[in-house]
Amino acid sequence: MARPKVGLELSAILEVAGDLADQYGMQEVTLANLAKELNIRPPSLYNHFDGLPGLRKKLAIYGLNMLYDELAQTAIGVSGIVAVLSISQAYVSFARRHPGIYEATLMAPDPEDVDVQQAGAKIVDLSVRVLQAFHLEGDLTIHAVRGLRSVLHGFSSLEQRGGFKMSLDLDESLEIVIRAFMVGLEQRGNF
Repeated sequence: MARPKVGLELSAILEVAGDLADQYGMQEVTLANLAKELNIRPPSLYNHFDGLPGLRKKLAIYGLNMLYDELAQTAIGVSGIVAVLSISQAYVSFARRHPGIYEATLMAPDPEDVDVQQAGAKIVDLSVRVLQAFHLEGDLTIHAVRGLRSVLHGFSSLEQRGGFKMSLDLDESLEIVIRAFMVGLEQRGNF
């Protein structure tokens, strides 16, 4: 079902592209499908994107900004393990609610692009700030951020692909895994 014509503001276009991604997967986010949803002709989209790679780049940045906003909101007023649990739950929740947009954050055509890097760096910086309560120093901080992201992405990816079929509460599983990860960081002197 085609949507009514919009004023072609970039934010509205990206919102529709994100809805397409969430409903049907990133493979269905094409200029033709997006134009159909917007009730416009595909060439009109070239005013906003440099083809499909440009659309994917902007959708990746849009998704990274959405993810950052949700993580930052949950980190307000909390610290330590509560902050880590809060951003972890927000991350997984975001991937659950926005599976296509989450996928878009992982598949920018050029992950080395400056704009994509800046959007991702905000999430890294937030993670570093949240982990400061654990008195990590030097490179260990970045190792911890990478570890946390790996746990969260792995959990989200397995869940999205139906990898957790047992009737155990997934949020409880996530909390146990994050707490175990944090205990590991606290015991880092024993590495």
